[in-house]
Amino acid sequence: MSPSIRFDAFMERALHDPLDGYYAQSIRGIGRRGDFTTAPMLSAAPARAIAAWAARALRETRCRDLIEIGPGEGTLAAAVLAALPWSRRWKIRLHLVETSPALTAIQQKLLGRRARWHRSMTDALAACAGRAVIFSNELVDAFPVRRFQLTADGWRELAVAFDANRRPHESLLPVAPLPPSSSFLYNQPVGQWIEVHDAYRVWLTSWLPAWQAGRLLTIDYGAAAADIYHRRPNGTLRAYLFQQRLEGPAIYDHPGRLDLTADVNFTDLTAWSAPWAATVTLRPLRDFLLPVIDPANPADRTLLDAHGAGSAFLVLDQLHRK
Repeated sequence: MSPSIRFDAFMERALHDPLDGYYAQSIRGIGRRGDFTTAPMLSAAPARAIAAWAARALRETRCRDLIEIGPGEGTLAAAVLAALPWSRRWKIRLHLVETSPALTAIQQKLLGRRARWHRSMTDALAACAGRAVIFSNELVDAFPVRRFQLTADGWRELAVAFDANRRPHESLLPVAPLPPSSSFLYNQPVGQWIEVHDAYRVWLTSWLPAWQAGRLLTIDYGAAAADIYHRRPNGTLRAYLFQQRLEGPAIYDHPGRLDLTADVNFTDLTAWSAPWAATVTLRPLRDFLLPVIDPANPADRTLLDAHGAGSAFLVLDQLHRK
């Protein structure tokens, strides 16, 4: 039996190990032939909406640099560039922050000299003198999560070990102190599982002090703390393989070959970033897209579905706090 490790350590290795991690080597692409599909792959509306937001944000903050964090295959960045007004497009400098060598190669083939690449936000902000308009789409959910269950004796943290046959064995460990998360502040029932994107908090607060001006747009699936675990006693953790959703013990099958993810607690995001970023709006994706939707386009209408992506995704718009 291997030593037990916290679940987030397992998830970090499974997703981001430089040799065997999913994002480093095994990702099969994004879209119908990949493991998962993102909203910009279904419709051009997200790119148009982000471009309209970016054009306004660049003008109002007097920034010239536009940064996308975690740009996938680069299709969203290319579409945002194309949707920007010509007068704005030739003025901006596009930066992409990407840690996956496999995805970087795909992005560079698509965008060529139209962008600059960075391995970290610290490097990207240094290239912009700290002044930038920043956006991300489905970035937060790619970070490993810590997993907790409320027991009769209080909160316990999930750990996992593997036997000689690579079968997983879960255990619950006492934890003190708990990470800062609004999910712990609600009256959860005994047995409830929750996830905390603590790695994202650490990463976010490592570079936000270097951000000097601009706007920040975060798009992801999730909810506010009061709603995220409604009728979800097992939490939101799941895996995807060729569009198939996997839960329970199946998430441990073939580490490094599955995409692991969990819903984002947007109440946490606003609290963690509050010293540096003031929240302008937090709204469903459908409200963000409405001004640019083509009613005659079935793909656009799909993203307005109140029971689909239109409500499952939230858009957090924040302004640098001077």
